[in-house]
Amino acid sequence: MTATDSLSTWLRVRGETDWHQAPALRVLPTSDGLRTWCEGPVRQRDPVRAERLLAAHTLARADAARRAPPDFALLASWQREVLGGAEAPFRAADAYAKAGRECYRLTSRTQADFAACLREATDPGLPLAARAARVYLDVAFFHPFTDGNACAALLTLVHVLAREDIVLSEVGPLQTTRYADDPAGAADLATLIGVLDRRRY
Repeated sequence: MTATDSLSTWLRVRGETDWHQAPALRVLPTSDGLRTWCEGPVRQRDPVRAERLLAAHTLARADAARRAPPDFALLASWQREVLGGAEAPFRAADAYAKAGRECYRLTSRTQADFAACLREATDPGLPLAARAARVYLDVAFFHPFTDGNACAALLTLVHVLAREDIVLSEVGPLQTTRYADDPAGAADLATLIGVLDRRRY
């Protein structure tokens, strides 16, 4: 059993990262990278998963259009689509990832801390790329659901960007392993979002 609580590690890294260095984003006419990803490689591997993820994506974009701030109830509604209608409660035990390398402890404060982090995703005091990167990592390392957290993280990132009319034309480069104890990786994710924002197809 892993002794280190990777969630606590992430919260420390989160507080130490200089998010203000994230690049500014520009609204550009572009294709929807998540939809393209679902219609391409995801559908080739698993057509049912592709349809479920597309349905969740439609919900997340609709919620963005009405400027709904991300909260657990919103994420859970998308997750029910991803899981095919199953309930999506907040996890009830410690969670593990990366073959047990990372453990995300569950305490009496975990759900409230996650809610607070989600609220910060709409804070205009930080660059949008930083907020999108940070909330993606928040979902990944709080690991709120028993299954499908990678999809939940990606949908939340897409939602936060779409609330401000930003759509990435590519999401494939976001699909890489992230570690809770990697401050450089956290900052680099915000930079990557800026790079993807500038690609036009």
